[in-house]
Amino acid sequence: MKTLLAYTKPSHPVWAMAFRPLYLLTSAYAVLSILLWGFGYQGTRALPSYFWHSHEMIWGYAGAVVVAFLLTAVATWTGQPPVRGKFLMAIVGAWILARISAFLPTGLLTAFFGTAFYWLAAYGMGESVYRSRNSRNYLAVVALFLIGVSHLSFHIYLHKLDNGALTNGLHAGLMLVAGFIGLIGNRIIPFFTSRRLNTPQIGSPQWAITAALVLPMISALLMMTQTAVALTFYLNLFAGVLGCVQVKRWFDKAILREPMLWTLHAGYAFSSVGLIFMAFGVAAPQTMSLGVHLLSVGGMGLLTVSMMTRTALGHTGRALYPAPKWLPTAFWLMVAAAVLRAFAAVMLYVNTTAYMHSRTCSAILFAASLTIYFVRYFPWLTQPRVDGKAG
Repeated sequence: MKTLLAYTKPSHPVWAMAFRPLYLLTSAYAVLSILLWGFGYQGTRALPSYFWHSHEMIWGYAGAVVVAFLLTAVATWTGQPPVRGKFLMAIVGAWILARISAFLPTGLLTAFFGTAFYWLAAYGMGESVYRSRNSRNYLAVVALFLIGVSHLSFHIYLHKLDNGALTNGLHAGLMLVAGFIGLIGNRIIPFFTSRRLNTPQIGSPQWAITAALVLPMISALLMMTQTAVALTFYLNLFAGVLGCVQVKRWFDKAILREPMLWTLHAGYAFSSVGLIFMAFGVAAPQTMSLGVHLLSVGGMGLLTVSMMTRTALGHTGRALYPAPKWLPTAFWLMVAAAVLRAFAAVMLYVNTTAYMHSRTCSAILFAASLTIYFVRYFPWLTQPRVDGKAG
């Protein structure tokens, strides 16, 4: 019996694997949305102010990059056909409709299409994992499904106009993306470092790798269900400290000479420190914004541009090293965006003018980083692999 994936042959290179359309679309949309927010766009009646901004950066950008990576990587992990062709078009179509409807005065369509995007992606990944009996990745499929659940629960709270629940709902989505950072980072960072530096790979106990996903995932479940939210202090703190320990274990000063490596290590460090500040934000709310933006701009921003750079090279048949021209500049621009946004989070309680200026400058730097990526990679992601292979 043929699977759904077997019926979805690509008609154009861009529909051969999920990273091709989604890396381009998410990077372009992130440029647009962050500039709108940085220069004062206040959202819609359905998604007002920072709810719109956070919603689009979590589920519209970061979560979609995670989907693109997983749907690309799962073909390698399982040996099954990749999500491609018409099925991939349906997934991407749901994402596009969710982004368009986020500018409408009603949130119903955004809720529907945004949730459908994640659940279709979870089905696509789950089919490959199930057919290959790749039990190692069952938990990742569940977590991907839960990102869709977190998106839906946020919109349910949005309908009730409960600001406290809405904020927790946003943080739940953020935690789930952080969990994927933990899972994927533990798998790839020591491996890529070892391969590039020709050094022994630093191993980690399975409990530590699993905890990097499970702790933020449990934290997200508590937040999205408004259940014992105070317990997220311990979950986020332990996840953040564990991440910092891993960064220290993986570090080798030789990575500092290789942009394709130091970005992974630095992004993971930003994410881990962000989790710690978010933990303290449960008791001291003034630290929450700092934690959120260390995690989102420093962690997610730097890791997404780094991983989009790396995986797109490998899957288009190009050499992984050195980093393509202008991409090291894009990496540094993202680091600068993270530092400025962290500064803005501190200034929020000190000097309103400094907060606004630094927030705007951070948005410009973030947009500039992803603009470089989009311009550099557009021809590569819309053309066949240079080695003639499928993908």
